This record gives sequence, C-alpha cells and structure tokens, in this order.
Amino acid sequence: MLEPVVTDGSTLVQFGVPLQAQADASEVIRENALLSASLWVNVALAGLSILLFVSMGRTVSTARARLIWVATLLVPLVSLVSYLGLLSGLTVSLLEMPAGHPLAGEQVFSPWGRYLTWTFSTPMILLALGLLAGTNATKLFTVITTDVGMCVTGLMAALVTSSLLFRWAFFAIGCAFFLVVLYVLLVEWPADARRAGTAEIFRTLQLLTVVLWLGYPILWALGAEGFALLDATVTSWGYSLLDVVAKYVFAFLLLRWVAANEDTVAAAQADAVGTAAIDD
Repeated sequence: MLEPVVTDGSTLVQFGVPLQAQADASEVIRENALLSASLWVNVALAGLSILLFVSMGRTVSTARARLIWVATLLVPLVSLVSYLGLLSGLTVSLLEMPAGHPLAGEQVFSPWGRYLTWTFSTPMILLALGLLAGTNATKLFTVITTDVGMCVTGLMAALVTSSLLFRWAFFAIGCAFFLVVLYVLLVEWPADARRAGTAEIFRTLQLLTVVLWLGYPILWALGAEGFALLDATVTSWGYSLLDVVAKYVFAFLLLRWVAANEDTVAAAQADAVGTAAIDD
C-alpha cells in the first residue's frame, strides 16, 4: 500500500499527485466569497432536494418505480457529501500547471472532487433514465461503465501535472467515452422508450441530459484546467449551475412523472423481461 509522503511544510504527495494541505486549499475558498457561494448553493439545493424527493417517493410502490426513485435520491445525496468535501478543502488542490499550459508554472485552484461527484452520481442518473426507457441489462452496463470511464479519465486529465500532452490525451479519451454515452442516449434508448410507452418524458429528459452534459467538457476546455480562458470562480459557477439543472431539476421531473405513471413503468419492466427472455 502506498503511503502519503510529505515533501515540505505544505505539500502532500499521494500516488504521485501533489496535493496542497487541506488548510491552504480551504483558505482559498474562504477568501473568495463568489467561489465559496458556488459551492454552498449546491449544498443547500442538494439538502432541499433530498427532503423533497423523500416526500415525493413515499407513494411509489412498484419495484421498478422504487428502483428509479432510489437512484434518483442518491444523486443529491452524493452531491451533498461531495460539495461538503470541496468546502472542507479535502478534495481541492493547488496544482502547478505543466510547460506549454497558458498558466505554466503557476498554482491553479483545482476542485478535483467534482470528478468524484460525477463518478458516483452520473451513473445513478443513467440508471434511472435507462430504467425509464425499459432498456436491457447489456445496454445499462455499457453506458454506466463507459460513463465511469469518462469521469475517471476526466479526473486524470485534471490532476496530471507532468505533461500538457498527457492532460489533453486523458481529456480526449474521456470525450471518446462520452461519445459512447451519447450514442446510447440518442440512438439506442429512444427506441426502447417508444416500446415502453415512456417516449414523451424520455425525450424531455434526454434533451436535458445531452445538452447540459455537453457543457462540462466545454467548461473544462475553457477553464483553468484547459485553455485558461475562464478563471476558477467563473468555471466553478458554471459547473455548479450545470449540476443544479442536470441533477436536481432532472431528478425532480423524472420522479414526478414516475410517481404519477407507475402503471406505465411497471409495464415497461414486464416488456423488458419478456424481451430478455426472447433474446436468451
């Protein structure tokens, strides 16, 4: 097991990645009111969403609808913990950018904990959306695993400081994973949703997901981690606003529809089971 190594009075090196001491990183957040607000707003909205979704899910009784509800509820739960991690300084760092980067040699604020949020929350979004579409286990496994791959390579792109080429290589690999997710969302699942009788709500949530998720790699490229056209505060607010709509608004629309249309969801489950039996 690799142990953390202290290289000086303020820097911790773990798994080859320099991590600024938590106190220093959290101080950066405390001293920037706008940056801090971009994180606290998500803590507040995640907390309110949890209470709202618990209340909305009390009447859900069928198995598939309850699974969608649990997946939906986990989205703000994960976000709440993750954003508290950012605010505490636990999952943020000040990283020195490599040669060739627009901010080469400078210490850049890196809230890499966001990637942990996305690694655990976006699969829940896709699970709920796939269940709504009445898709099969193979497609669910494919889209969830590629989504996790996208988030992990995004984290690697954000943390690597040895080479600008490696940063953009990991970013490109993450985008390749993202293309697989988009293919399933735009090509495979719409047909499943039509068969399941959930096409109308699926189209709304599909559009919301695709448009908003495209914003994340764009922000990465424009922010301090990429071309440095946007500063850390603007980038943080961009990510936070995308999270609010892509997670909490999405989850609310999905859970409201499921709670009102449990019979349709249950029928989609029966159709999916029947299709799987035929395929076998």
